Amino acid sequence: MLFDFTKTAPVSMWMKNTLIPLDMLFIKPDGTIANIAERTVPGSLTPIDSKGPVLGVLELNGGTSARLRIKPGDKVIHPVFGDAQ
Repeated sequence: MLFDFTKTAPVSMWMKNTLIPLDMLFIKPDGTIANIAERTVPGSLTPIDSKGPVLGVLELNGGTSARLRIKPGDKVIHPVFGDAQ
């Protein structure tokens, strides 16, 4: 799931009502991945912070980032993030 916050700001996510672990990719306006929260805890109310201003968050099944070797600094290509090429 892709969350578009429409403006750049620090964000905080949680796992309430989520039944599976997720990887959360925190993404800057240019599509650059700022940081990744891997294998988040299902049902947790503990805030998961972006560690800086971002425009969006992409949630993937837990472990996907490691399996695909996605890391901070990589780019996400999507219209939300402009051209990003």
